[in-house]
Amino acid sequence: MRLKALLWPAGLWLAGVLAGEVLGRAAGWGALGGGAPSGRRVVLTFDDGPSGRTPELLAVLERHGAKATFFVTEPATRACPEGLAALLAAGHQVEAHGRWHTHALLLPPWREWAQLRWHPRAAQPGPHLYRPPYGGHSPLTRLLARLQGRQVALWDVEGRDWTAGDPTVLAAQTLAQMRPGSVVLLHDGPAVTPALLAELLKGLDTRGLQAVPLNDLPPRRIGLRAGLQRLRTSYGR
Repeated sequence: MRLKALLWPAGLWLAGVLAGEVLGRAAGWGALGGGAPSGRRVVLTFDDGPSGRTPELLAVLERHGAKATFFVTEPATRACPEGLAALLAAGHQVEAHGRWHTHALLLPPWREWAQLRWHPRAAQPGPHLYRPPYGGHSPLTRLLARLQGRQVALWDVEGRDWTAGDPTVLAAQTLAQMRPGSVVLLHDGPAVTPALLAELLKGLDTRGLQAVPLNDLPPRRIGLRAGLQRLRTSYGR
């Protein structure tokens, strides 16, 4: 009877710890997010590339004199090495999106270690950023990142280009959420993204905002308020 009396509060405590862990990781508290809401800089980021769509994205960025940050995957860089070379040659920031596009909770610890270990610029000086697929964390993600000298980098605005919606509508919705210091999630691959990017850059020009690489923002750690805002939005892809 005494054992049952002890197990009940212990179970509640454990459930509370797990809930706090899940909510904390989903909120992104402590990861890199947006920058200070002052100045005129914003960041456009692209996940999943390089791809056959990369040249179109580079052409749009060049027309507007904008720089972006690309979070690339290991399979994509093997399949499209010319795309990776083009990103670097154009002066865009290139960071890691992992070896597998799999949520961290579905990776055993040794595979998440390998996921974080890979980086397209591993031989070059850091900082070396890592964006987890889906923005997802396991309880070990932050520890493994720290051990490997990686910084977890997320976003605060989603372009929702995975929905294949109308680019003008998507751009208007995205611009309505943006402010100085925003970091926008886009993808290298969807057919709608080049047109969406063009609309976004036109909107930024109108607002007097400049698209820069993430390191030039610079990003800040996600605090309580920004984390709660993330919990109110979906991760997208």
